[in-house]
Amino acid sequence: MKAPALADRTHRIAPFQTMELMKRAVALQQAGHPVIHMSIGEPDFKAPEPVMAALERAVRAGHTEYTSAQGIEPLRRAIADDYGRRHGLDIDPARIVVTAGASAALSLACCALVNAGDRVLLTDPSYPCNRHFVSAFDGEPVGVPVGPDTRFQMTPDLLAAHWDERVRGTLLASPANPTGTSIPFADLSAIVDFVRAREGFSLVDEIYLGLSYDGHARSALELGDDVVVTNSFSKYFHMTGWRLGWLVVPPDLIRAFEKLSQNLFICASTLAQHAALACFTPESLAIYEDRRAEFRRRRDFIVPALESLGLAVPAVPDGAFYVYADCSRFSKDSSEFANQLLEQAYLSVVPGHDFGATDPHRYIRLSYATPMAQLEAAVSRLRSHLGR
Repeated sequence: MKAPALADRTHRIAPFQTMELMKRAVALQQAGHPVIHMSIGEPDFKAPEPVMAALERAVRAGHTEYTSAQGIEPLRRAIADDYGRRHGLDIDPARIVVTAGASAALSLACCALVNAGDRVLLTDPSYPCNRHFVSAFDGEPVGVPVGPDTRFQMTPDLLAAHWDERVRGTLLASPANPTGTSIPFADLSAIVDFVRAREGFSLVDEIYLGLSYDGHARSALELGDDVVVTNSFSKYFHMTGWRLGWLVVPPDLIRAFEKLSQNLFICASTLAQHAALACFTPESLAIYEDRRAEFRRRRDFIVPALESLGLAVPAVPDGAFYVYADCSRFSKDSSEFANQLLEQAYLSVVPGHDFGATDPHRYIRLSYATPMAQLEAAVSRLRSHLGR
């Protein structure tokens, strides 16, 4: 029997190549090959012991019921307090919506803000799922080509040059995937002002803000309570599979976001919410800061190591745990180069084609969210593969 026809939007959403490549790498590993994984954006650290203990207590206490669609009040208050502690911001916990990861947060935001046919400006390259969140609600993601000259980030001039009467808003990430670069705060402020003057929306993904390495990290929430911000427990807090994130929304939109969350998700995992309260204890925060320092140490190792091999890094990452490296000296096609590394050196990296249409053949993304010994082994394999 013939399957039902798919909705047109499904054809606008490409496979997530990073995950497809990950499947191949895992298959090689299961076949006995010593694969080093530098593809998927997942910390090698796990949730620290205080968080694991809090999860066990939540299970024993029977915290398995539905919660409010916005999340449990103690967690929303803890997140708000963290903004005060880190950024000096006074955020009303009522503005926080706890979600099933940043993916659910971005989906919820696009559902709330994007009409059919609306254009949303993003950088190209950028995290591939972001454009698909827009497409899923029948919006039109518009990639703005960016490169080394802007550290692969949006600028006020680029935004203005690509804005037209159909543009509804912008979805930006700082620090960003795949490059690990951040938007200078003065530029971000000018972007928000430009969008605000046109009555659009500014949606800023800050999932990697806690993993900033150079200078004091500043949240877009400083720029006004009309900015919509997403974040997550996945990266800085090392809880990827727990599927827990959050939104901070404008006061006037709280009820609308709550209504949509009720209908689309009901609530985030109750157990994960109760466990996440332990993320904000002094003991846990000290662990997270030690791990952030370790990520910085890895960055400071891998960037010069890649450059010494001829894999140029045109924009040194200041956050996240990615390096966007230029492989054009060795290959005309990053996909072919990534395949060779996987099949011949058992090193899993991601070709630039996953992240957009701007020079994707030139770049590969490497994740340094892996132990230092593995990074050292990866550099050794690269050296051998490249004959350096």
